[in-house]
Amino acid sequence: MHTTESGALEQYYSMPIEKVLEALGSGFSGLSESEASSRLRRYGLNEIKEARGKPLSWRFAANLTNPMALLLWVASVMAYIGSMPQLAWAIVGVVMVNAAFSFWQEYRAERTAKELKKLIPQHARVIRDGAERQVPAQNIVPGDLVVISEGDRIPADGRVIKNFRMLTDESALTGESRPVAKTSQPIFLRTKTSPYRLPNLVFGGTNLVSGSGVAVIFATGMKTQFGRIAHLTEAVEEEQSPLQKELRRVTATVTLFAVLLGITIFLVSLSLGLAAAESFLFAIGMIVANVPEGLLPTVTLSLAISMQRMAKRRAVIKRLSSVETLGCTTVICTDKTGTLTCNEMTVTHVWVGGLSIRVTGTGYNPQGSFLSATTGAPVENNPDLQLLLTIAITCNDARLVPPTDQNRRWSVLGDPTEGALLVAALKADIPYPPLTERVTVLPFESKRKRMSVVVSYAGAGTSPGPKHLRAYVKGAPAELLDLSTTILKGGRTAPLDDLDKEIVRRQIDSYARDGLRVLGLAYRDLGDHTSKLTPDTVECELTFAGLVAMTDPPRPEVEEAIRRCKQAGIRVLMLTGDYGLTAESVARKLGIITGRARVVTGEEVESLSDEGLQKVLSEENIVFARINPEHKLRIVMGLQALNHIVAMTGDGVNDAPALKRADIGVAMGISGTDVAKEAADIIITDDNFTSIVNAVEEGRAVYNNIKKFTKYIFASNVPEIVPFVLFALANVPLALNVMQILSVDLGTDMVPALALGAEPPEEDVMRLPPRRRGKSILSTSLLAQAFLFLGAIEAVAAMTSYYWMNIINGYSLSSPAQPGTPVYLMATTMTLVGIVMAQVGNVFACRTERSSSLKRSIRINPLLPLGLVFELSIILSLVYLPFLHPIFGTAPLLPHHWLLPLAFAPTILLADEVRKLIVRRRNRLTSSFEG
Repeated sequence: MHTTESGALEQYYSMPIEKVLEALGSGFSGLSESEASSRLRRYGLNEIKEARGKPLSWRFAANLTNPMALLLWVASVMAYIGSMPQLAWAIVGVVMVNAAFSFWQEYRAERTAKELKKLIPQHARVIRDGAERQVPAQNIVPGDLVVISEGDRIPADGRVIKNFRMLTDESALTGESRPVAKTSQPIFLRTKTSPYRLPNLVFGGTNLVSGSGVAVIFATGMKTQFGRIAHLTEAVEEEQSPLQKELRRVTATVTLFAVLLGITIFLVSLSLGLAAAESFLFAIGMIVANVPEGLLPTVTLSLAISMQRMAKRRAVIKRLSSVETLGCTTVICTDKTGTLTCNEMTVTHVWVGGLSIRVTGTGYNPQGSFLSATTGAPVENNPDLQLLLTIAITCNDARLVPPTDQNRRWSVLGDPTEGALLVAALKADIPYPPLTERVTVLPFESKRKRMSVVVSYAGAGTSPGPKHLRAYVKGAPAELLDLSTTILKGGRTAPLDDLDKEIVRRQIDSYARDGLRVLGLAYRDLGDHTSKLTPDTVECELTFAGLVAMTDPPRPEVEEAIRRCKQAGIRVLMLTGDYGLTAESVARKLGIITGRARVVTGEEVESLSDEGLQKVLSEENIVFARINPEHKLRIVMGLQALNHIVAMTGDGVNDAPALKRADIGVAMGISGTDVAKEAADIIITDDNFTSIVNAVEEGRAVYNNIKKFTKYIFASNVPEIVPFVLFALANVPLALNVMQILSVDLGTDMVPALALGAEPPEEDVMRLPPRRRGKSILSTSLLAQAFLFLGAIEAVAAMTSYYWMNIINGYSLSSPAQPGTPVYLMATTMTLVGIVMAQVGNVFACRTERSSSLKRSIRINPLLPLGLVFELSIILSLVYLPFLHPIFGTAPLLPHHWLLPLAFAPTILLADEVRKLIVRRRNRLTSSFEG
């Protein structure tokens, strides 16, 4: 029996190759075909299993049965019972359209496992029965010997048994963009470490950047690191967004209020002597008047408009509810590379021969110059600099890729650090490819912390003679300094004394304090070296050539975005796979941390209990470094346990569980894997942190806009309710019928409410703290404004219109026209017109929460004038189109009848302006008193 569980991982990295093969029941000739078939039956296919999702029909049905949809179904039934089948079917149509729209937006939300399968190659080369052959990747089994060449995607997890300068790209798993050098030697560790830090292991779904080798497979399918992440992702359950929870609360509140009021009206009507059938009709009218039929479609369409607006700001939203969730985000957990930085390593400084040189130009574009760091004068024809950059371009496996039609930026293939060295050398016109012939390469190893290339070429001066060898070395500067006995000065070598070493060390520390990554470069003339070329024989008695300092520069606009986050009360946490000092330096430059800070490593996260981690997360000025997938997931859960609403960014497969668990998962559109994009709620198309902040601003605007149109819709409920109350309590003929109520809720109010949902963010939206989790849209303040202020004014306007039409036609306040008479039809029409015109003023009043609506230009929201035109067109149609009169109980009005209702629009707008002015002055006085 051959163990392939991750718990037995140690035996694969710590044992000699022969023992590993023995443990896996394999050998240098590979498995036999019969044994491979037997193991395939035992272990199963090498594939990522899909989680069984809900059928599409169920997902569509869920959009038909959410709380607000159920409320609309009730309204439809009520309309049908009230002998209004045409309106009942209209409401059904609204529900179906909303369900279809929401389903279309969200049906792709659960495809993470399918995308993980795409990262497994379709075929692989294996050694079986002593011969190399190609087999389907899904047929790989533990014990198989897999042959890997440059550019191949590795099919499963394995131990390297043959290594020819292998460099793998494991960024999809680890988040680190730096290629990892591999070895076939056993690894002995005193402490437990992450599998990703074991250089003799390779992992399924990662790529071989350069070199070649052979690995024996010990884990396939769901037993691989990819499979483990897939399991983590599937195990994370999605929680309802704050908006979904809030809509449930709103629905429950409104439903309870409407039903209780309807029952009350029914009982009061019976007590006043009305027939049961008539009392039931009035109760239905009261319930319909209180059901906000337009709220669900308005919310859905408002979110859709916000999605389009956010897409223009480079944030693509996958789930409608995610738009609003962004607005109440309290913590953004962000990666460093590519999100906060440009993801383009750039050489910025060179130190050679005692001279500090500044290098201009950014990214991988090989254009720039070399200037003295002290005088700013150009540095030209400097032999020390020429030799230093010759070492940089020769001891290098990266390749520079010019712009193409598909990618208009310069890019590199290989290690970004080596790419930066290559670009720096090209800026100085160093010949490329080098005018040398490689004899051997001593690849980078974490233990040695350096790489060497031995070359042979003919030359003169300081160059070696014919058939002579020279070693070029790059690596950790302190270690390289210890291996050097001479130093390059003025084109010649000089003894390296203690003073020189101290100068170099001070320069290293200076660069490190600035957050720069520092490499040392050295060389050694080997002459006609005939012994074996090994690290011990080559990397000694070196001539220290100088230092190269580089950085992945922060995006210039990110610092301002961080400042906006802090101003908005949003905490930014950096979670990176990079080293602590680098992470801390970038965080300081961007303003994420200030003053005394703490760098928390992945090992520390592993050692902490949940309570301990939450305590750490409560601290200020912390940065997380050397983080892996489980760490990110735990950090998200820890923040959520502290009642935070968390936005998590990510681009690799390793980020998928945390992206799915976070309240908002934000994937990178350029560098992000398909897995990360499918697990996320939002995709940032330019990989820029600033776009996340813009999305937060839009999310806040969405919540505010939902409050605006909720207040707008609820305000019209009051004048719709009052006629039924007056009928029940004072036997006043109904000033408004149920059809007219629905013509407002599903007709005239719809597009203006939608226009409020499309309002751009107010100027101060990012100067306010995030809204508290659980804070209701139906706040006391909003209900008071909607019902007791705006609604009360509209009710007075509506009933004034009704009685005014009665009075000018000879009826009195105590004895208005009875149902069925022409004057009664005109009076109810005037009530309807009064409500609509009051809503015209109300839509302008609701555009702002705090500032004056009069200062807000109508041009910034093109949907607003369209909504007004739509609203007025509907009411004019109801008043003047004869075929609509019997359906809605309306009658044509004369021109002078419009004079009164036309005054209601400016009246309600000015009334709300006075209210806002009083509130602003009160707030200023409060702030002044507190100050």
